Amino acid sequence: MSRLATAFFGAAVLYALAGMVLGMVMGASGDHTFRPLHAHINLLGWATLGLMGAFFGIAGARAPQKLGWTIFGMMNLGNLMLLSMLAILLQGKPPILPILIGGEALVVLSMGLFGASVLMSARRPAAAAADIEPLRRAA
Repeated sequence: MSRLATAFFGAAVLYALAGMVLGMVMGASGDHTFRPLHAHINLLGWATLGLMGAFFGIAGARAPQKLGWTIFGMMNLGNLMLLSMLAILLQGKPPILPILIGGEALVVLSMGLFGASVLMSARRPAAAAADIEPLRRAA
């Protein structure tokens, strides 16, 4: 598996663990104020990054690697910005709007770039088996 796919999966696992711990805390306390945060952590973190990692793992060398790393960074930064502001908002405090809006914009832009990566990968010819073996050894 490529380093890019591994990075996406690794980040997805961290988000899944955070979502699980938050779910356990909410269940134990009986306070479900952070339900929307729990859902966003699981969907934007675990599910979205996991699916992106699966795509980059399956597409392999056909996927644009530099763009993939850009998407990885933008998506994680956007998630951290968005999720932290959502936590503040759910506590009844005003979020810092530039951080909230910036996080939302990064997440949406990341998904748009991911869509472009899918289209770019679909248009690239599949590598011959002889061309793939050196890539496997390098990863």
